[in-house]
Amino acid sequence: MISFCLTGANVDDRSDIVWNVLTKDLYGKLFAGRGYISQNLSDFLFADGVNLVTRPRSNMKNKLLPFGDKIMLHKMHKKVYH
Repeated sequence: MISFCLTGANVDDRSDIVWNVLTKDLYGKLFAGRGYISQNLSDFLFADGVNLVTRPRSNMKNKLLPFGDKIMLHKMHKKVYH
């Protein structure tokens, strides 16, 4: 875990305020779930040098992802049982 931000239940996770805190010193790629897909968020992060990588939703066109990104998304969503 690199950073975290505690918010109230009435704050949207995709708001600029939350992402300013989460990506303050972040650059490169950010792997997230499908719930964070948003053109505004993607543009906001891209302006700060962060590439948002997510799996497409079922109603979206499939886009080509580099193999390494696919592996990282798979590891992120993989369930680990101990």
